[in-house]
Amino acid sequence: MARLTGQVAIVTGAARGIGAATAKRLAADGAKVAVFDLKEEWTGDTVKAIQAGGGEAIGFGCDVTDKVAVETAMQTVVERFGRLDILVNNAGVIRDNLLFKMSEDDWDIVMNVHLKGAFLCSKAAQAYMVQQRSGKIVNTSSTSALGNRGQANYAAAKAGIQGFTRTLALELGPFGIRVNAVAPGFIETDMTKQTADRVGMDFDQFKEMAVQSIALRRVGKPEDVANVVAFLVSDDAAYVSGQVIYIDGCRMR
Repeated sequence: MARLTGQVAIVTGAARGIGAATAKRLAADGAKVAVFDLKEEWTGDTVKAIQAGGGEAIGFGCDVTDKVAVETAMQTVVERFGRLDILVNNAGVIRDNLLFKMSEDDWDIVMNVHLKGAFLCSKAAQAYMVQQRSGKIVNTSSTSALGNRGQANYAAAKAGIQGFTRTLALELGPFGIRVNAVAPGFIETDMTKQTADRVGMDFDQFKEMAVQSIALRRVGKPEDVANVVAFLVSDDAAYVSGQVIYIDGCRMR
């Protein structure tokens, strides 16, 4: 399927996990993909996988909390590929802890990467999208936006992403730009393994425990999220904007 042929996408936090799966899926759909992560060398595996599949990709080291780095990287992408059609704000970190143990640094880094990063990247990207009167932005929220023990910082950031998404959809819609968010539940990634490590559980046991509260009786894969992102940036979702789509296998709360 090549429904994104001729389009250019940026995916942040794309060295692994959901970001990597999303970058690969968008490339498979025909997009030229700029793979962003904190260090350029981290992007190598994703770029190589895309190229091996016949796609076109380039890796960028970019700290999404740094305004100059973001603007410079995006300008380079546009100079290289000629345009910018899709931005997936996926970069994220966790610094989980109960509130009384959480440090100010734990709070700040999570807020900065998730919220400031999405703000800076979206602000830089919309300048190009407004000029061409078209574009798609997808932000990564989480089911943790509804609250999750030990994640006051992460939950607050992911809830903020949802408000940010709706606001951008309202502001940018008149310019032909659609903005949506995905909110994954338990997805099998290095990040969820970190959570298992934090609580002192074997990862397989951690996944099995999660499955008991998921109606579909399995944990999610990064590709499950990538598939929804691919829909949201396609013409099949031409009238979908300002929405948050939960991808959690119907988790029973």
